[in-house]
Amino acid sequence: MSDPIQERPQIYLLTPPAFDLDSFPARLAEVLDAHAVACVRLALASKDEDVLGRAADACREVCHARDVAIVIEAHVALAERHGLDGVHLTDGSRSVRKVRKLLGDDAIVGAFCGASRHDGLNAGESGADYIAFGPVGDTDLGDGTQAEKDTFQWWSEVVEVPVVAEGALTVEIVKEFAKITDFFAIGDEIWNTEDPAKSLGAFIAAMDAGLSA
Repeated sequence: MSDPIQERPQIYLLTPPAFDLDSFPARLAEVLDAHAVACVRLALASKDEDVLGRAADACREVCHARDVAIVIEAHVALAERHGLDGVHLTDGSRSVRKVRKLLGDDAIVGAFCGASRHDGLNAGESGADYIAFGPVGDTDLGDGTQAEKDTFQWWSEVVEVPVVAEGALTVEIVKEFAKITDFFAIGDEIWNTEDPAKSLGAFIAAMDAGLSA
């Protein structure tokens, strides 16, 4: 495993939970053209299959034109149907093995494991390509449990499966976690601003500051 101190964490870009299909693909393209992004997660809150399918097609076109992978949150069947690169599972380690078998070795299968190291280890052993822990920042969403910095420190030293920090990120948190995570999952943190590309640039600058500290 390469030394995390020497490498800037990669950007894992989340879409907003809802967006206008007439305007968002262009905003996404602008951000992808401005910064290097490793992967995009279609993270819509909608349960409408048609809405999800049309969003998947539009975002896939933008991402694949720029050689950026795109996964969908939770909806395994839609990942296959719409030619996406994989799926981000939200139930920890529970369905990793089943989904890996279904989608095959080439698909991206990631698992969100909250603040549980144990669940993260199980997900990794079951075949997950990455483990996401969060939220790392202060939020009233969920039960309020945060993924601690110690978890990322321990993971980066002990486990080879890449780790993702997500949830209520700030530039201060990104600077603090830059040496101990492989990816930052950034979404509403930039989409809720006037200039998402510029806002993402500020997070990247914070990573660099953290790495040089």
